[in-house]
Amino acid sequence: MLEQDLKTQLAAYLERVVRPIHIVASLDDGAKSAEMRELLEEIASLSPQIELALDGDDARRPSFALGTPGHDISLRFAGLPMGHEFTSLVLALLQVGGHPSKAAAETLEQVAALEGDYNFETYYSLSCQNCPDVVQALNLAAVLNPNIRHVAIDGALFQDEVEAREVMSVPTVYLNGQVFDQGRMTLEQIVAKLDTGAAAREAEKIAAKAPFDVLVVGGGPAGAAAAVYAARKGIRTGVASERFGGQVLDTMSIENFISVPHTEGPRMAAQLEQHVREYDVDIMDLQRAEQLIPAGADGLVELKLENGASLKSKAVILATGARWRQMNVPGENEYRNKGLAYCPHCDGPLFKGKHVAVIGGGNSGVEAAIDLAGIVAHVTLIEFDASLRADQVLQRKLRSLPNVTVLTSAQTTEVLGDGAKVTGLVYRDRVGGDSHRVVLDGVFVQIGLLPNTEWLKGTVDLSPRGEIMIDDRGQTSVPGVFAAGDCTTVPYKQIVVAMGEGSKAALAAFDHLIRTSAPAASSAVAEAV
Repeated sequence: MLEQDLKTQLAAYLERVVRPIHIVASLDDGAKSAEMRELLEEIASLSPQIELALDGDDARRPSFALGTPGHDISLRFAGLPMGHEFTSLVLALLQVGGHPSKAAAETLEQVAALEGDYNFETYYSLSCQNCPDVVQALNLAAVLNPNIRHVAIDGALFQDEVEAREVMSVPTVYLNGQVFDQGRMTLEQIVAKLDTGAAAREAEKIAAKAPFDVLVVGGGPAGAAAAVYAARKGIRTGVASERFGGQVLDTMSIENFISVPHTEGPRMAAQLEQHVREYDVDIMDLQRAEQLIPAGADGLVELKLENGASLKSKAVILATGARWRQMNVPGENEYRNKGLAYCPHCDGPLFKGKHVAVIGGGNSGVEAAIDLAGIVAHVTLIEFDASLRADQVLQRKLRSLPNVTVLTSAQTTEVLGDGAKVTGLVYRDRVGGDSHRVVLDGVFVQIGLLPNTEWLKGTVDLSPRGEIMIDDRGQTSVPGVFAAGDCTTVPYKQIVVAMGEGSKAALAAFDHLIRTSAPAASSAVAEAV
């Protein structure tokens, strides 16, 4: 089942385990159980530390549990963890086998100290790039703390459960039978929700920090590049981000980043963070900016955070990125994650054999419709303009598919539902003016991005689209405040463009510092210039 190269690599990883691993599989007579048995037998053959039993009695079949003698660990995979989840399986094997996690020691201590009773269930899809982060975080938590139990469930395989619980978005996490959260989450985010005092303690630590020379707000490609370029100048650099990686984390496939023929968003996001951490950069993740206060008599720009803490810096680089643009029609917010979604790669498998719509005729919308057409019964693509805006090669592929209907000059006016899930939508024919109702099981919105700049209104100049207005050096209307990436007026919202803009903003910020005041690390600055 596994390629020989993958077996060789996995065997090398398993040499790192320091204690036995017991795998107990619960199987039935189905084809998927046969596949699971083959997979587990191959894995067991790769290490003398692994013992496999096929007599499990769990109600979910096929599934298997991982454990080790003398440790109370409740960790289970329901379904075959292949695709994006194969890494989750490898990490679980290593951690159950005693290989230490690379997570921050402080976070690991927080997890181990949690008291209570936590029974987690995570529904994932094998094509979801956000799901492994959640699965891996909760698996690690289950290894560290006997009060935490976790089952990772392939929603496409356990379709009856998905329908009974009306799961329409992955990852969806249940805690003790109730929905805990949906979407990508890190271990730190999960712990913050469980440990109610964590946010206050973190706010106290942040408030006590000395002023920075350069403070970057945002951890996407622009923010990461800015942090690296600033730190290389030897000055005190900080990054405050809501989630390191930004929009890249939601990108399935990246094929236009020069010198890298293909990669995936979460992998690139991890590499960005790793690169930044190679320098002396103070990364403050899970921090949402609330207010920017221009420099006063002390020459320091102040950034207020949602948790009540404040940071000060001689120069600030705004790289807050963008998010999926909403339609802003009745029913959209009510049915989000209840049949209305923004990531076809993640949630598409949950709509197998059903009828869905894609809103948007640009490259993203047409690519989504093409991908979904291979999973669902029928796709209706709805475009506001008179013609599609996607590349011609994509349009030709789309129109060749027999289970796709394309509607142009169509304005979506309402998302319909029965209170629990999406049942359809209403669109208006922009030519004739008539309204039409389409019966659907799901709606995927792909209409572009909206800059994360609402909190800056009245402080820096924004364009009519809400983008931060910058000059050719990345300078905003506020002295000492620069901006870069998708949140700005720079054209072409691309990863490679954002990285260049972030680097340029950092160089401009450094130039501002040496012309207005002496940075803290004066000796390093002198050497750099």
